[in-house]
Amino acid sequence: MALIETVDLWKTYVMGTEEIHALRGVSVQIERGEYVAIMGPSGSGKSTLMNLIGCLDTPSRGSYLLNGKQVSQMNDNELARIRNEEIGFVFQTFNLAERMTHRPNELSGGQRQRVAIARALVNNPSILLADEPTGNLDSKTGAEIMGLFERLHRAGNTIVLVTHESDVAQFAYRTIHIRDGMIENDVRRAA
Repeated sequence: MALIETVDLWKTYVMGTEEIHALRGVSVQIERGEYVAIMGPSGSGKSTLMNLIGCLDTPSRGSYLLNGKQVSQMNDNELARIRNEEIGFVFQTFNLAERMTHRPNELSGGQRQRVAIARALVNNPSILLADEPTGNLDSKTGAEIMGLFERLHRAGNTIVLVTHESDVAQFAYRTIHIRDGMIENDVRRAA
């Protein structure tokens, strides 16, 4: 049984009289222990897909099974529990309340991202979701952060990261390319 399974997932936003299809029938399976990069240009739907996988948003149509459970049938308490216990989030924006006596700008970008990753791992989640994890970092620090993800993957963590940078996606063992809300291709590299 796949850890993450989406079937014909659609997400449509209504802007005035216009409908915008952020996702158009995305079906994907991610197994426990996989390291997957979701790639695509800006506006391709990759962040929308991540938000759905992370239970931060609900699909307009289609189904999402997490650990074999239908997410659409979960109530708010169950969804909150999943977001707290099953999924660790690492965002580019570092939503930090740590080191209260220090202002966040006193930490380097790399330090902030390491704290964000540490915080994401606190509850030993099933899935680590990372959105542009090296987005604000210089290349040396970015490489260190990706090395940390590699060690987490080797330790058995399931990692799904969203990026538009191919050099970041190369660290993953599988890359799903999204364009115009649809899967363009899904490529695995030899381990």
